Amino acid sequence: MPTDEQKQALRPVCKFSQDEVDAVYRAIHERRDVRDQFLPDPLPADLIERLLGAAHAAPSVGFMQPWNFTLVTDAATKERTWEAFSRANAEAADMFKGEKQALYRSLKLEGIRKAPLSICVTCDPTRGGDVVLGRTHNPRMDVYSTVCAVQNLWLAARAEGIGVGWVSIFHDADIRDILGIPDHIEIVAWLCLGRVDMLYQEPELAVKGWRQRLPIEELVFRDRWGRS
Repeated sequence: MPTDEQKQALRPVCKFSQDEVDAVYRAIHERRDVRDQFLPDPLPADLIERLLGAAHAAPSVGFMQPWNFTLVTDAATKERTWEAFSRANAEAADMFKGEKQALYRSLKLEGIRKAPLSICVTCDPTRGGDVVLGRTHNPRMDVYSTVCAVQNLWLAARAEGIGVGWVSIFHDADIRDILGIPDHIEIVAWLCLGRVDMLYQEPELAVKGWRQRLPIEELVFRDRWGRS
């Protein structure tokens, strides 16, 4: 039974208005991974604060809140990061063959130099101590929690008219060296952020023929793996 103090912390569940519900689903379905549509305007401090607040409101296993956010606006730091990406991207291109490789090389996969702000999102697995509620049998729950923070930030950014691009093509050691990240901290995401005035109606990789969205009917099972 909850204590009187705990009862006082509860409040009735109020359903969102239909306009509010529609706005949530719109943000989800219109979210895009932005790489080349960034405008150069700096983002206001209060806007950045709201986006970080949305990220920090994410759920986390054991309420450990394992995330940190390193804001990067320095041109030299972004240039070093772009060089690290470029080296890794050349390696990645060689992993594909034939027409797939040609298509890969034609894609723009980052906006590091163009976006006015980058945020490196990291996970601190030590924040909750040696034993964390909910992580006792799955040690990756801290990283999953951090990804929830990334998604929160991304959806809030879409609602604010801010584009976000997730850069994942780099060697971990390069970013760790550039930002001075301690060895025990896990790098989860390098995000590029900036205002946009145009977005693709569908995911860019679908528009450019890399891959199409799978039918949801093929991905849903009932009661047992593979049972529709």
